[in-house]
Amino acid sequence: MIILWILLGLLGLLLALVLVSLLRALLIPSRKSTYVPAPDPEKAEALAEKLSRMVRCETVSVPGEEQREKFLAFHRELESLFPLVHARLEKTELDGNLLFFWKGKSSEKPLVLMSHQDVVPAEGTWSRPPFSGEIAEGKVWGRGASDTKCSLMAFFQAVEELLAEGFVPDNDVYLSSSCTEEWAGDGCPKLVAELKRRGVRPYIVCDEGGGIISEPIGGIHGSFAMIGVFEKGKADVRFTARSDGGHASTPKPHSPIARLAAFVNDVETHRVFRRRMPKEVAAMFETLAPYASFPLKWVFGNLWLFRPVLLQVLPLISAQAGAMIRTTVAFTMQSGSAACNVMPQEATVCANLRFIPHQGMEESLRVLEKRAARHGVSMDVLSASDYTPSADLSGDAFRTLRTVAEETFPGCPVSPYVMTGATDARFYQEICPHVFRFAPVVYGPEQMKGMHGLNENIEISCLPGAVDFYRNLIRAVH
Repeated sequence: MIILWILLGLLGLLLALVLVSLLRALLIPSRKSTYVPAPDPEKAEALAEKLSRMVRCETVSVPGEEQREKFLAFHRELESLFPLVHARLEKTELDGNLLFFWKGKSSEKPLVLMSHQDVVPAEGTWSRPPFSGEIAEGKVWGRGASDTKCSLMAFFQAVEELLAEGFVPDNDVYLSSSCTEEWAGDGCPKLVAELKRRGVRPYIVCDEGGGIISEPIGGIHGSFAMIGVFEKGKADVRFTARSDGGHASTPKPHSPIARLAAFVNDVETHRVFRRRMPKEVAAMFETLAPYASFPLKWVFGNLWLFRPVLLQVLPLISAQAGAMIRTTVAFTMQSGSAACNVMPQEATVCANLRFIPHQGMEESLRVLEKRAARHGVSMDVLSASDYTPSADLSGDAFRTLRTVAEETFPGCPVSPYVMTGATDARFYQEICPHVFRFAPVVYGPEQMKGMHGLNENIEISCLPGAVDFYRNLIRAVH
């Protein structure tokens, strides 16, 4: 009888919690994202032509190669496109990397605007030549159009226009652009070292990463300004299994490839890393809740109740959602014997990891190394860097960026966002606590698919807004 009363009590408590959560969801006002780029065809076409010329300059960066002359040619194109920037700002070129200094009325709150010059290779069969910069169907096509010569063009153009108006910024402004971002090279570190040498401590750094994302989560419609407030760490690791080799006609059990396969299967089929919802991800869900259909609003608006459920289902919803709550590991490269009839003396598989703050670099690597050892597999770390600190969501810097985005893109909700990839912005964390990842252009499903893929493009209608965002941000830092 006592057990029955306990069960009835627990059932009553559960019903009460559900009713409270439903009531809370009903009280959340429903909202819609109404932002669409304001029509400005004349300016959009002019900006598209500038971006097209930048795309036509092939700036594929290759690790370990000396490519300064290639980027100097791109710099000459920039000088032709933005003559006032080059005439009136102090330019520093470091092995193809660029830093422009615009002296303001004060040096108290320096602003750094970032976007890289280099692009990834354009492999595969494209519908339009990847370095043609063709303008068609309301888009600029080509490698780098969206990643990220669009934002590079936009802040150069913003400064060009402000200079033409005779504007002097309240605070110093720096334009920073590396040529090694796509392979995590030493370009941006050189620029940061130069600023350190000058004693510059930026107030805000704004790089790529987030953007105006169409339907950031399934079931939430419209465009949202997703501002990346930190990025996950990353590592490249190699796992190796060894043996005495031998002829494949008399195979011994537990060969190197078999052990590697067992290890990979172990990692793929078990929950290796802990799931936890960072406060920045919780803030994102709470921000998006009013724009969601009622079932999602019910869940996102009541994380106090549904957080455990979300932690279970997010990886099933999408890889992007799952990456925001745990360290991830992706196996990417493998090698073994050089012949079909030879047992390998050594076989390897490489993996890329992305570290979440609640289980950072050291712990995540230790977890994988121990699991590999169970299968007779060793681990070598090829490169590694930890996650970056998060910007303060309640601080003045984030409020400034949010306000500028809201004013520049009316009807576009602003939300914090976790950057699961890697950017040059992480190098600035050493000298700036307020580093944000936000390119002020519209990334729909087509643009997201084209980044590092086929047929990369950007809608030209969003280019005027991107220029306006940088203009407004420069004016806002005072």
